[in-house]
Amino acid sequence: MASFIRDIAEKIFYNEPSPPPRKRDPSKPMQVICPGFPRSATESLQFALLKLGYDHTFHGYDIMFEEPHRMPAWTRLARRKFDGADDGDCTITAAEFDELLGHATAVVDTAGSVFASELIAAYPDAKVILNHRRNLDAWQASCLANLGPVNTSRVIWLTCIFTSYGYWSWQFFMRYGLGGVFRAGTSGSFGLLEYAMRKNGKWIYREHCAMIRGLVPPDRLLEWSVEDGWEPICKFLGKPVPEEPFPRVNDPVGFASRIDHWSKLSEKAFMRNFGIFCAVVVGAVAAGVYFIV
Repeated sequence: MASFIRDIAEKIFYNEPSPPPRKRDPSKPMQVICPGFPRSATESLQFALLKLGYDHTFHGYDIMFEEPHRMPAWTRLARRKFDGADDGDCTITAAEFDELLGHATAVVDTAGSVFASELIAAYPDAKVILNHRRNLDAWQASCLANLGPVNTSRVIWLTCIFTSYGYWSWQFFMRYGLGGVFRAGTSGSFGLLEYAMRKNGKWIYREHCAMIRGLVPPDRLLEWSVEDGWEPICKFLGKPVPEEPFPRVNDPVGFASRIDHWSKLSEKAFMRNFGIFCAVVVGAVAAGVYFIV
């Protein structure tokens, strides 16, 4: 029943136009998969791979900010993985991924980590860079300091109820994507992801890294931390080492600016829809009082 109501709401209130599926150019296969969790130097790694010629390198920010966005399609894949068939299995083909990633030769951050095992199976010739943090305490603290407030913000939560853009952002990132990874369940309840990251984050991080090591042959796998810089990546990928310093981006200030940009994209729709909702509620109450009196 709950999924039936959800489907109706998505058709009526949260319907978004579906952009045409992407098609991969056979001359530009998926070459690099980076399955490390968010807050593991993912944007720095994206900038580095772009510098090395992997254009486009797809980041979690692309899921939210590419125009037109494809968050409903990403959500459907995440639902299939974390709230799918009763046989307990999930297979996503290269053709299905290419509909969303067909323009990319590398993938990092949320898409790379949420669908790590499926991407590795779908693109068996791609090399894998397991980007990880050496200090798990620092990684968890970064998640809680940056992602946690997003999951516990009542303003963001209301925005995700009253705008379709916000709704699909919450559905993919908070409810099914990261929520699934960190064993938060699929209810999407307010604050539940923050709780799951706090309670489960470290052991899930360790198990995730162990899974990657078990899935990828040693000759296709590089374990890398941002402190390692250019040399291991360039040697692994057969690229010359750039003369410039390794990029360092997406600090807390940069993350906050992304959230601010997300809010601005939703602002007008939120004010309009929330205003309509309030007007309907006030009108209904006034009508009820009138007829009762």
